[in-house]
Amino acid sequence: MDSRRSRDTRAPSFVPGIEIASDAFGTAMIVAAFFGILNAVVRPIILLIAFPITILTLGLFFLRGECGLFWWIGSFVKGFYVAGFVPALLGSLVVSATAFIVDKLLSSKE
Repeated sequence: MDSRRSRDTRAPSFVPGIEIASDAFGTAMIVAAFFGILNAVVRPIILLIAFPITILTLGLFFLRGECGLFWWIGSFVKGFYVAGFVPALLGSLVVSATAFIVDKLLSSKE
């Protein structure tokens, strides 16, 4: 057995500063479920409360909200680590861009 493999508890990450434990599929599914639930439940409440400041900042405050949700998930899901604000921002942008592309590819052409 390779001793390097047994000590390696982190998988390579697409965004520097975001790490997923070695059982990446299960952890990724848990993170995706939490992110989906929080986006469905908490995000509308945050958008309603933060609407005035979102208008004043021309939508940039919205990015901070998405980043905050991503960072918050990293704080309580075991095996998913977000190193700080910038990795959380980049991670939320990657997730949002991926969701947008998949939505456009799967949406029916009317």
